[in-house]
Amino acid sequence: MYAVIKTGGKQYRVAKDDVLTVEKLDVEAGAKIEFTEVLLVGSGEDVKVGKSLPSGAKVTAELVEQTRGPKLIAFKKRRRKNSRRKRGHRQDLSTIRITGISA
Repeated sequence: MYAVIKTGGKQYRVAKDDVLTVEKLDVEAGAKIEFTEVLLVGSGEDVKVGKSLPSGAKVTAELVEQTRGPKLIAFKKRRRKNSRRKRGHRQDLSTIRITGISA
């Protein structure tokens, strides 16, 4: 059985025991999380898609750890103008493990 969930402005296809990295969730490590914004639930040929959301569908997960992504450098240079700008960014991420899918 698999599902498509929406979190952090992105959509993820998940199955039981999957481990994935998503945008930061404000919970402690080891906490249980419920995703109620399930867009699709399926098992082989049997797929349920709601007009807005399938009714009663939810995905439960466990937060494994809070991490940070790789450092990204945004460097802009205007040639011959003695002008440059350098900014760095590291995204806060959460690693989760899917524990169950209920339709």
